[in-house]
Amino acid sequence: MTDLTVIILCKDEALHIERAVASVRGIATRVLVVDSGSTDDTVARARDAGAEVLFHPWTTHAQQFNWALDQVKGQGGWVLRLDADEFVTPALADEIAAGLPEVEGLYLRRSMRFLGQDVRYGGVFPIRILRLFRNGAGRAEDRWMDEHIVVNGVTADLKWVIVDDNRKPLDWWINKHNAYASREVIDILNREHSGAAPLANGGAKRWIKDNIYAHLPGGFRAGAYFFYRYVLRLGFLDGPPARSFHVLQGFWYRYLVDAKLAEVRRYMDETGGTPDEAIKAVLGIELQEEPSP
Repeated sequence: MTDLTVIILCKDEALHIERAVASVRGIATRVLVVDSGSTDDTVARARDAGAEVLFHPWTTHAQQFNWALDQVKGQGGWVLRLDADEFVTPALADEIAAGLPEVEGLYLRRSMRFLGQDVRYGGVFPIRILRLFRNGAGRAEDRWMDEHIVVNGVTADLKWVIVDDNRKPLDWWINKHNAYASREVIDILNREHSGAAPLANGGAKRWIKDNIYAHLPGGFRAGAYFFYRYVLRLGFLDGPPARSFHVLQGFWYRYLVDAKLAEVRRYMDETGGTPDEAIKAVLGIELQEEPSP
């Protein structure tokens, strides 16, 4: 059996946590749930499902995950990062249990469900993500949004998938992505003002986002991306809930990021304020205080 530690970050995930833990219980040596202050019965459900629960105040996803890695440092084996609203398919569990190759990191494929329906078109499936790596060989890059795991060494691909299937209502999804848009604005401004280079091994999608999409005019690029997903990548062939995902995540969210970014920049131009001052005034975020999940 593969020596595997599964790390799940969560807060108020009573709806999903048992499913996530159950999907890896048969292949994991240890399931570590890091809770940042749930007010529902997430913790009890996680423990009942067989997970070990640790508590840590929320920082960013990246910093929270890296804190979890520090708790298992030096213990060897492999680490799998799994979100609370995801689950490992039986086929992937069997693939992991059968033994892993002599590499440092492994890419998995992720499928997406939205409002209970599989998203099959629009370039959304399969999404190739690095989630499985040797303990000590990987860390999450320090970003406010869309952080990737960076692995030092050779990587390979597994065949089967994890499923992202959040069962919370649409209002929750919209509120979450409104907060995500603010975090992404902070990442954009951080890169612009720090001169940080894009992640070298972030994959083709990240390279396109950082080196092409980021240089297109704000607003226009959201429409162009939606046209790519909905028309060129046949997103219109999906069912009604999945089509809503393309509109909301492929256009509304991307346009919202651009609108917030323009608002912050306008404040800086009008007041002469720094990015930190503008982010606090416009987005209501103190950069020394990390956002809540």
